[in-house]
Amino acid sequence: MKPASELPRQHWDSQVEFVLSAVGFAIDLANVWRFPYLCYKYGGGAFLIPYIVCNIFQAMPLLYLEISLGQTQQAGCIQVWDVSPAGRGIGVAQCLLGIGMFYYNVMVGWCIFFFFNSFTAGELPWMTCGHDFNTPWCRTVDQRGLLAVHQSPNIETLGRPRFVLVACIFIAYAIIFFALWRGIKSSGKVVYITATMPVLLLVILLINGVQLPGATKGIDYYIRPDVSKIDLFAWIEASVQVFYSTAAGFGGHLSLSSYNKRSSNCYRDTIITIVCNACFSFLSGFVVFAYLGYMADLTNRSVEAVASDGPGLVFQVYPLAVGTLPIPQLWSCLFFFMLINLGVDSFMTGVETVLTGFGEVLLKFDCMNGKYFRVTFTFLYLLLHFLLALLLSTPGGMYVWNLQNNFVPGLSLIFIAFCDAVAIAWLYGLDEFCSDIKNAIGISPGIFWRITWKIISPAFILVRLVAQILIIPNRLNCFHIATVPLYYCFAYSK
Repeated sequence: MKPASELPRQHWDSQVEFVLSAVGFAIDLANVWRFPYLCYKYGGGAFLIPYIVCNIFQAMPLLYLEISLGQTQQAGCIQVWDVSPAGRGIGVAQCLLGIGMFYYNVMVGWCIFFFFNSFTAGELPWMTCGHDFNTPWCRTVDQRGLLAVHQSPNIETLGRPRFVLVACIFIAYAIIFFALWRGIKSSGKVVYITATMPVLLLVILLINGVQLPGATKGIDYYIRPDVSKIDLFAWIEASVQVFYSTAAGFGGHLSLSSYNKRSSNCYRDTIITIVCNACFSFLSGFVVFAYLGYMADLTNRSVEAVASDGPGLVFQVYPLAVGTLPIPQLWSCLFFFMLINLGVDSFMTGVETVLTGFGEVLLKFDCMNGKYFRVTFTFLYLLLHFLLALLLSTPGGMYVWNLQNNFVPGLSLIFIAFCDAVAIAWLYGLDEFCSDIKNAIGISPGIFWRITWKIISPAFILVRLVAQILIIPNRLNCFHIATVPLYYCFAYSK
């Protein structure tokens, strides 16, 4: 068995590649559909209060902890716990969580489906009735044309995979494979496009959106502060959002930073990632609600009537809005190309987390080695993911997707983050961890970071866990909490 220090390790060709990868992982589809809707639901601009507080005292400390840990130890989410073997189960849990996230790349497949369907002459296909997926009361496409959900009455009757959707999902996985097969030597170049293109496209869509009739009404609904709507649920949602949008707890930032040089300024990189993520979320809200305002004006309805959360906003409301614009194919292509980039960027790092974590274990025990280890391991892992994703290409796949989206990350992710913070601050030792950072970058973390790592961040997460379990009861909550300890028990800790 080889010690972790003797394992072969790549490094980023430049620090810009790491920053773009970290920012790209943090900014995902939830920034486009979830953050704007939460602002609308919980008092517009007033929602920024819990959002910023949760960012400062929860997301930012955890992100700094993950990036610093990976960089100082030069190891992925499993081998990094050589510093405190009792924490290895955390890394195993993060890898298992990554395996269960195959449903995420299916959304990229959906975006590819809509992207290709945007190249049609005349009207966009979801703007008219008369298709075999429409109902006699046809007004909008809904998810029927994409997944054919009308052909499956329940989750017990999934049906056969739809060829067109299988092809789109295959393209999504092919993109991920060619982005990762050479490790960071290939993914580091891909992020120059996938991390920057969404910002450019978002600005283009914003410039067009604010000129539409009704856009100001939509933006007003988005940012108008209403402090009376800031209740406990708003704080819970803000906590969830910063977890999902910054991806703290997934282990992705830890894996990415393990390819940094030890002397890289991880503090600066953390601040850049947090600020870019928050700014993109806020900017995307202006874009989305400008078009929602336009849609409300077009249909003589209120913004509340057209506002939607989750996939409904991205795959129903927005396509209908752009379909009414001059040259709708252009705006539809731009929007879904932006979503493809966002999805690929985030899923790419999620896959890298598993490849780095389990890959280092295989290399350490000489289970797999050789020149073609990386490409072989990447291919086999993505093949497994693709086969699992076929379940979601069926007419009943939406039932499976909803089940995974609601219960795969959920409380498991938050519990992992809690264990992560406790394991470093209390088991490994805060003084030892701060000493590692000082030896690496020459700067010791100040009192703010020490207090947040030791007390504030774990307390925030613990309150968040208890609140959701008590206030939002669900019989599957016990499953969420039970999974991580099980991973923990099965993980080796010698």
